[in-house]
Amino acid sequence: MKVSRLAAAGAVAATAVVVLSSPAFAHVTVQPEGAAAKGGYAVVDFKVPNERDDASTTKLEVNFPTDHPLASVMPEPVPGWKIEITKSKLAKPVEAHGKQLTEAVTKVTWTADGKGIEPGYFEKFPVSVGALPEDTDTLVFKALQTYSNKEVVRWIEEQKKGDEEPENPAPVLELAAASEDGHHGSSATDEAADPASAKNASASTAAPADSSDTTARVLGVVGIVVGVVGVAYGVLAGRRRTAA
Repeated sequence: MKVSRLAAAGAVAATAVVVLSSPAFAHVTVQPEGAAAKGGYAVVDFKVPNERDDASTTKLEVNFPTDHPLASVMPEPVPGWKIEITKSKLAKPVEAHGKQLTEAVTKVTWTADGKGIEPGYFEKFPVSVGALPEDTDTLVFKALQTYSNKEVVRWIEEQKKGDEEPENPAPVLELAAASEDGHHGSSATDEAADPASAKNASASTAAPADSSDTTARVLGVVGIVVGVVGVAYGVLAGRRRTAA
């Protein structure tokens, strides 16, 4: 009976390892290259993993916030992808760094010319943005990911304070405070805001979807399982020797 219980515990732990190593932890996210300081310019990467085993990602649509419109939005060319920029008139003009904006970029769409993002890979889509708003700590970019089998995953759910992460969270860019010397970001991000620099920047390529966070979790669970099984075996062996 004790051996059966030990086997059952091992099976449950193994199931936990499989769950943690599944691609459910992979979402469409946005991260800055360096710092995304309020009031400055930054290059941000939209990271898109392929979460399907039988289809490729062939299209990405990123909606830009209209409550905090950005005066400058310049995507970096990505080999194998066609880029379309959509501008829209704002319902209400806004003042941004001494300029009145009546229209702004509201969406950027990447469409694959070839295979797209195949199973087991991810792609980064860099965009130079600015000037970043100074009256908010975050920017939310709702995204739609389309697969070759016509499936569309809507990464549009906003995280509510105190709640668990939603199933399909929208990419959120965290903004850093402006530096005390009045400079808003590094020279690298300032150069990236220049169209010539953006055109000459090296294009990103697809890379295997290997998540270090998921690997760490899997190794942690495996370590716990091995430890529990070892202790249980030792106790069981000790009781058998005592009984003998």
